Amino acid sequence: MKKNNFLLLFFIGLCSYSFGQECTCESNFLWTKKTFEENDAGFNYILQKKGKEAYDLHNKIFLEKVKQLPNNYQCANTIDTWVRFFRDGHIGINYIKPKPEENSKQLEILKYNEKDFKKYLDKLKINNNIEGIWDNNGEKIGIVKIKNQYKGFILNTNSKNWAIGEVKTIFNENDGLFYSSNKIENKISTIKKIGNSYLKLGDILLKKDYPKVNQDQSIEKGYQQLTSTKPFFEKLDSNTAYLRIPDFEITEKKLIDSVIAKNKETILSTKNLIIDVRNNPGGSDNAFEQLIPFLYTQPIRTVSALFYSTELNNQRMYELSNNPDFDEESRKKFKGYFEKLDASKGKYVDLFNKEVNITKLDRVYEYPQNIGIVINHKNGSTTEQFLLNAKQSKKVKLYGKTTKGMLDISNVNIVESPCKDFELYYGLSKSFRIPDFAVDDIGLQPDIFIDGTIEEYDWIHFVEEHINQ
Repeated sequence: MKKNNFLLLFFIGLCSYSFGQECTCESNFLWTKKTFEENDAGFNYILQKKGKEAYDLHNKIFLEKVKQLPNNYQCANTIDTWVRFFRDGHIGINYIKPKPEENSKQLEILKYNEKDFKKYLDKLKINNNIEGIWDNNGEKIGIVKIKNQYKGFILNTNSKNWAIGEVKTIFNENDGLFYSSNKIENKISTIKKIGNSYLKLGDILLKKDYPKVNQDQSIEKGYQQLTSTKPFFEKLDSNTAYLRIPDFEITEKKLIDSVIAKNKETILSTKNLIIDVRNNPGGSDNAFEQLIPFLYTQPIRTVSALFYSTELNNQRMYELSNNPDFDEESRKKFKGYFEKLDASKGKYVDLFNKEVNITKLDRVYEYPQNIGIVINHKNGSTTEQFLLNAKQSKKVKLYGKTTKGMLDISNVNIVESPCKDFELYYGLSKSFRIPDFAVDDIGLQPDIFIDGTIEEYDWIHFVEEHINQ
């Protein structure tokens, strides 16, 4: 195998950045604005695209807003909305102080416990399939019909922010509300009952826990595939293998590589391969390294990125060069990168002296002949980089819906605010692809669009049929 590569630094750093101020919402906003403008690798790029007039108006509106707010969670949310002017991915505000105003938020309470609610359900003469006990990622929600509305309330939870009986969702046939883990109100515009076992409230998927119902096995299998949190492999039919990879985090690499190694011979002797990366948010490029040989047909070109050099940004590289978790060779590389950045403050720096990396392998496998990669709107970052690489193969087609779009400005740095109440996320690098081939806030489109008449649980069956034609 011959492979020309360079180090891609998809790291997250945490720094402190001093800024003399009183702790008010306005001062926090001004600190965020100054820090972002001076250090984010995508700031000038977006400013040129959207124009200074639009940015000045945006600032004027938000400065008036923050002047009216106390320095609390609402303030941090408002500043987070301000920063979204630039993009949706690899950016944001994370509030790190306790949220007493949320914990004390008064929600309606229904006085049921699980035992009493089961008695109520057992007495129902007509089971409308929505009233019942539902599982929400380990949290139990009771749903009861009151007049013309359904109300979902907490029956069992590990969250300290919720009490038994508190109403978590209210909806009718057309729309409703669903409260997040922090009791933030979210509107839901689609309510759909799927088979006997599942209920979708917007993007929230609930599974029936009680009363027990006869499950549709095809629906059950489809949602097991979609909601799996660990990689797994199975043979769908004599011609088609299936590989599910829900996460490319570096901590998952060992498990991903293990699943691939265990099933390598089967994959290489099967005509078709479906790789399901739906809901995979990204992680590390190293995590998808073992997938490349299966799809490789010709050299793969990976466009590099420029790093924006500032004192704050370079501090992160300096910390990496002294991090004992890395071996000596890696620390030396980081030190060299730091010295290169430090010599060019205020400029974009090509750390690797290579705009494009070209991966060449010494073999093209006969099987799999056809590879379908299943994608959706929750794919971003490293997952989109994997898709850009995969699309260069003659074997590959993408199935599904447009991805999230968060790849152009990357390598996230995290800076704690001077008041120590929130963290600012921003990007350290800018891809050589832009502006000619932008992905941020646009996403990557599938080759085969899976339209809304095909339910999520049936996507893999659809791809299986299509790839076998």
